[in-house]
Amino acid sequence: MVRKVTALKPRDESISGFVRGLIEKEHLARKNKEAAVVYQQFLEDNPEERAAMEGWETAPLVEDIEPKKP
Repeated sequence: MVRKVTALKPRDESISGFVRGLIEKEHLARKNKEAAVVYQQFLEDNPEERAAMEGWETAPLVEDIEPKKP
């Protein structure tokens, strides 16, 4: 296992630092996944909020809000 980790990690990083970083990333990914599930349930329980989000999803946000003045 040590050989595998050593082959994966950057040369200037310790094994423990590399593994710590992997664990932190995994922890954050799981936390974000849990938050997404909670938010999806919130949207299902609150149709008015879901409708507002659908409005934002279709909004043309890449276009100028106001026309440019000549």
